[in-house]
Amino acid sequence: MDAAGATAVDQAEGLPPPKTLVDWALQILDTADPDEKARLGDLAATQWLRGAIPLPYDPAQSPRAPPDRPARSDAVRLLPPSRMPKLGKGGSAQSRLAMLHSLAHTESWAVDLSWDIVARFGAQLHMPREFFDDFARVAQDEGRHFAVLSARLRELGSHYGALPAHDGLWDSAMSTSHCLLARLAVEHCVHEARGLDVLPTTISRFRAGGDEQTAKLLEDIIYPEEVTHCAAGVRWFRYLCLRPRTSDPIIHPIPESKPQSSELPESGTAIIKRFHSIVREHFRGPLKPPFNTEARKAAGFEPAWYEPLAVKEAETQTIEPREV
Repeated sequence: MDAAGATAVDQAEGLPPPKTLVDWALQILDTADPDEKARLGDLAATQWLRGAIPLPYDPAQSPRAPPDRPARSDAVRLLPPSRMPKLGKGGSAQSRLAMLHSLAHTESWAVDLSWDIVARFGAQLHMPREFFDDFARVAQDEGRHFAVLSARLRELGSHYGALPAHDGLWDSAMSTSHCLLARLAVEHCVHEARGLDVLPTTISRFRAGGDEQTAKLLEDIIYPEEVTHCAAGVRWFRYLCLRPRTSDPIIHPIPESKPQSSELPESGTAIIKRFHSIVREHFRGPLKPPFNTEARKAAGFEPAWYEPLAVKEAETQTIEPREV
């Protein structure tokens, strides 16, 4: 860790500088300001991936449990999801601002979700270093996404917190706080994948409304990186299913996102069935097509994983899309 980074954290929080990645994650979760949360997350991920943070966690100590709810700015007025105003379809400047604000809010929570998975499960399950690498990168991406969306709101004469928002995404995180498999399935393989399904339409709406700058921001920066976030969920879900309970996680091989030819068909089928079972238990309602099969495939997420969980085509007209 460089001295400037350590000093900034020390002065900002009045605490000793973090020593491990889990320490950093806990400090970021305790930071309320969304811009500072993203900045510290970028600093932590950069230092970790450069090797300047020596350990993911201290094996000699029991890490502090992450908060049930991360520190959040009170500048954002929260409403129950059922009371949120409709975003519209981007046909007006007001609708496009509402869509952009909703995206920024989702990304701000994604920062917390990424650091929470590091702090809540990494040490507890003795996950290998690659797990910490992946979710540090995801957290860094999400912080960058929030920063560029927040900046775009300001360019358009608004700001993050100008409109109400809801915290349904964190509600689902809490329902899976006891189980990493469930967290990966719901947050990364349902919510993240749903984001891949709706982003092309969102991009088209900004473009049709004449906001090419926001459309390009979503198309060139956020969309391709969200594919890798879904891939991380698939990869670590498979890892946990395949890891023998008695194995050393440091030396157990890390599966790729996409099934390998050497994988027995029975094991792949068993993993998918387990995924179906977990999603049905922890996610409210069926998945809603149409699916972005190309982006999902790029993430190693084949139709056999999600099509059996989908609502029947005849029912799609009566079910409201779930905002993620």
